[in-house]
Amino acid sequence: MDPTAFACHVAAIPYPGRGHINPMFNFCYLLASMRDDVLITFVLTQEWLGFIGSDPKPPNLRFFSIPNVIPSELARAADFPGFWEAVMTKMEDPCERLLDRLKPPVTAIVADTFLSWAVGMGNRRNIQVASLWPMSVSEFYHLDNLIVQAQNSPTDMSEHSDLKENKQIFGQVKEAFSWIRKAQFLLLTSIYELEAQVIDAVKAKFSLPIYSLGPLIPYFKLGHSSIPIPSYQSNNSGCLEWLDSQLSSAQMDEIAVGLQQSGVRFLWVVRGEAARIKDICGEMGMVVAWIDQLRVLSHDSVGGFWSHCGWNSVVEGVFSGLPFLTFPLVMDQHCNGKLIVEDWKIGWRVRRELGKEVLVKRDEIACLVKKFMDLESNEGNEMRRRARELQEICQQAITKGESSYSNLEAFARDIHNAATVEAG
Repeated sequence: MDPTAFACHVAAIPYPGRGHINPMFNFCYLLASMRDDVLITFVLTQEWLGFIGSDPKPPNLRFFSIPNVIPSELARAADFPGFWEAVMTKMEDPCERLLDRLKPPVTAIVADTFLSWAVGMGNRRNIQVASLWPMSVSEFYHLDNLIVQAQNSPTDMSEHSDLKENKQIFGQVKEAFSWIRKAQFLLLTSIYELEAQVIDAVKAKFSLPIYSLGPLIPYFKLGHSSIPIPSYQSNNSGCLEWLDSQLSSAQMDEIAVGLQQSGVRFLWVVRGEAARIKDICGEMGMVVAWIDQLRVLSHDSVGGFWSHCGWNSVVEGVFSGLPFLTFPLVMDQHCNGKLIVEDWKIGWRVRRELGKEVLVKRDEIACLVKKFMDLESNEGNEMRRRARELQEICQQAITKGESSYSNLEAFARDIHNAATVEAG
């Protein structure tokens, strides 16, 4: 590959967390496969390059690394505010130095919305910047409204419990949102038809071009793509997320016994405590440390999805046509759980009260899971019918001529045309 042969060169800079890197990588994979005249440089820390550097990718998508200037991914849960602060203050300089030496010169930057400094970095260089929002648009709209409320009433900082607990992070979220309007594009990881009303509301508030490109999940590995994706063999390398550390051992035990007592067969992905949980679950369930989640959710034998409601998992579950049992823990997961239960009506809540300290007992879990998987239940069957409808909407959006496919085409054309004008 001769880098100088490309007229358009995109630097992709994700926030260094699996829930942010995955959609950014999938976006770059699709863009590189759609336009072989676009070169994409995916920027990672050295640690993250070690985690995903062997992942298969198109020839015009390459990895470059910056030094490990932030705490290790494996320890960030111990001091998340400290990790966030390092990302906001220590990544900009090495990224800027990398941009200066990349060949050919970078003509566009796609950066995670939370990396507000990336917009300034592009503006100083007269490089077009696209801000990639990695969560639901409902969460975006909610946060934007909270920021406005906080500005009007500084003493009532936020309704968002996780942000209320940390004023420093909330301040940095406000900073990130203030820079969105200084970018040239806003990219959404949702599907227009799933959040049409709120996407239209966001478009009415922001004057820059906005493209909804979801689902930014690896559906192309399943053969679901109108884009001519080359055949790359997948592997199972990668870093494990730390979400299960948010659950107390007592709650883990209640879930394990409740699932076992429900009489329903289950596959449970457990980080760290797999051996102990496996002993509790017995023969009804299979307990593993990692799965290729989308492939598992798409399997015909899977009838439901118990989820923490991270956005990537939500979209994968919708794409697979599954009903949900929702168990949100932190940040945007609460908003996503509301989407599932109240707006889309394709799931039920496991925990009816907010708060990590609220313990859901095994008998309640067993009863709920048994009812959830009862194929004779009218309520359950109606929920499954709606889940199949959303699946059709989600899979239709990525076909040629439909919303997400057309938006990706339009964005690719925009950045390519701008690069061509600049070169001319």
